[in-house]
Amino acid sequence: MALDQGTSSSRAIIYNATGEVVTVAQTDIDLFFPADGWVEQDPEQLWQSILTVGRQAIAQSGLAADAIKAIGITNQRETTLLWERATGNCVHNALVWQDRRTAALCQQMATDTLADGKPLAESISDITGLIIDPYFSSTKLGWLLDNVAGAREAARGGRLCFGTVDSFLLWKFSKGQRHLTDATNASRTQLFDINAQVWSEELLAYFDIPQAILPEVMDSAGHFAVADPEWFGAPIPITGVAGDQQAALIGQACFSAGMSKSTYGTGCFAMTNTGAERPHSKRRLLTTVAYRIAGQTCYALEGSIFVAGVAIKWLRDQLSLIDNVAETQAAFERCQGDSNGVVVVPAFTGLGAPHWQPDVRGLITGLTLDSSRDHVITATLQSVVLQTAELLRAMAGDGAVVKTLRVDGGMVVNDALCQFLADILDVQVQRPQDVETTAKGAAVLAALGSGQLADLQDAASAWQLDQTFTAMMPQERRQQLLDNYARAVTQALSG
Repeated sequence: MALDQGTSSSRAIIYNATGEVVTVAQTDIDLFFPADGWVEQDPEQLWQSILTVGRQAIAQSGLAADAIKAIGITNQRETTLLWERATGNCVHNALVWQDRRTAALCQQMATDTLADGKPLAESISDITGLIIDPYFSSTKLGWLLDNVAGAREAARGGRLCFGTVDSFLLWKFSKGQRHLTDATNASRTQLFDINAQVWSEELLAYFDIPQAILPEVMDSAGHFAVADPEWFGAPIPITGVAGDQQAALIGQACFSAGMSKSTYGTGCFAMTNTGAERPHSKRRLLTTVAYRIAGQTCYALEGSIFVAGVAIKWLRDQLSLIDNVAETQAAFERCQGDSNGVVVVPAFTGLGAPHWQPDVRGLITGLTLDSSRDHVITATLQSVVLQTAELLRAMAGDGAVVKTLRVDGGMVVNDALCQFLADILDVQVQRPQDVETTAKGAAVLAALGSGQLADLQDAASAWQLDQTFTAMMPQERRQQLLDNYARAVTQALSG
């Protein structure tokens, strides 16, 4: 059973021995916005939602709880929780990866140096593969320690636990017996040395974070914990954990250096496997742990876009331009993929890679009296693809040229979007039969960790293609759309 705790929903998917879906259960998750750029979630809702969908999936499947051989967990990354070791109660709401409250602090950090005189930004890049940005857990954790009464003192006394969502769930499932994370999630905290695969003493000292509150870092496949029988009716081992984007890479069977995937969920995340060699980006992309299995670390180059599917929710919930997501494809097709000059830059929570500008806000340009609802919807869909083009250009600049892109996530059921991706990127776009590859990756890791799968090649043979999309757009038209978007981004960046 894969338990997928995402930004906007939690889901459980049970797979049979051949990797086919037996049943799916899903429930939505609330987001809270206490101030501009602040994004929070209720930790108890995260936990209860995972319990609920896990129980629903088992009930729907008709299986006995002890028929579930193993559980794999995948989760929204960077989201930061801090809880009491004695009670398991969080001292504050979870600070979600989209949260930008530490943007001002990050600006100050950009000019800081460490004790040895080395620029902080350079050290963070060398040690963690990341850049200075509010996206990561380090400054979020610092904010909690500084702003929750008594938190820093309790942390120094070892009375608090820090974790990303996976750690919190493992703590809950094991009733406080296991404080763990895996290498993929650790690599997103900005506190983990991805070269030595240990917590960085240098960065912990800089952020004033006591090592006692950190989880132990495990391989992505192996024995993490046993879910107490109270939760699902039987003791079920948890044998796989990975952050959602790394899980999607695994679910897409991108196990060889050079293989790439792009996931279209709440945000959009393009990732290229770079193998055992850790890349150093010169284009402001992230170096991250793709997975660590049997002590062997595989690295990846990643570009992170903060807004993808959430822009479609914005069209529905804030602008009331659509009643349901399916209407976006119809609007796109009515326009024949032409936004009539309208361009959307969906920087609702800043711009991610390769710009990393947390203070930039969204922009719609090119509006005329002839602009229609369909043009705005089409431009919003296009913006997701045009952001991906920026990422792939940056990857090519770093030597990771993408020739085939495997896509997944809820948005890619839209054929028109997939065709537009192929047209703009000018690469082959492959959509698998199972587009929920994040959960599939968690299941693969659980199967590896419990001995149900022998190795990654076993998992690769289970990947099945649904459709390949090939570029059909004339080069002149492609360049025009890319240039229009680049001008709009420049406008947004200039404020």
